Amino acid sequence: MTPAFKHRNLPHLLLLAREQFMAFFRPILREHGVTEQQWRVMRVLAGSGPLEPNQLALACTILSPSLTRMLVAMESAALITRTRSEVDHRRQIIALTDKSRAMIARMEPIIEQQYKDLEARLGETLIGELYGALDAAMGRLADGSAPAGDDGLGLDGDSDATAAIALDGFDTRKLGATN
Repeated sequence: MTPAFKHRNLPHLLLLAREQFMAFFRPILREHGVTEQQWRVMRVLAGSGPLEPNQLALACTILSPSLTRMLVAMESAALITRTRSEVDHRRQIIALTDKSRAMIARMEPIIEQQYKDLEARLGETLIGELYGALDAAMGRLADGSAPAGDDGLGLDGDSDATAAIALDGFDTRKLGATN
C-alpha cells in the first residue's frame, strides 16, 4: 500500500515552478549563446563582484566539480577571468570580463521585458508575494532551522551556507533566480 503523505512535495513543486518561469528566459539565453548555469555565474558576479570559486558555487547552487569545468570553458570564451588572490596566492578570484559585461548589458533590457511580461500575467502583487515568501523561507532555513548537517543547497556540505554567505556580505536576495 502506498503511504498517503500529509504534505505536498514542496521541493518538487518548486522545481516545477522553476521550469515554468525559466521557459520565459531560456530562448534569450539560447539566442545569446549561454547556458543557464553560465548565466547564473554571470548574473551572480554582476551583482556581487569577484568571488572565490567556493563562494560562487554556493551562490549559484552549482556543484564545485561542475563549476570548475564550466569556469574553464567560460575563461576560454573570455567570459570570466581567474586570478590569484593578492592576500593568499593559493586562492582564486573569479571576475567578469569586459566581454561578459557587454553581453549582460545587451541582455538586460530583454530579460527585464520578460519580467514585465511575467508581472502582466501574474500581477505585481503576486510576484512581490512570491519574492517575499521565498526570501522569508530561505532566511528562516539559513538561520539554523535547517536539519543539522544539511546546508540546504544539496552541495558538497563542506561549508555552512549561512557562514559562507555572511563571509562576504553576500545576500542571496540580491541574486534573484537564475535570471
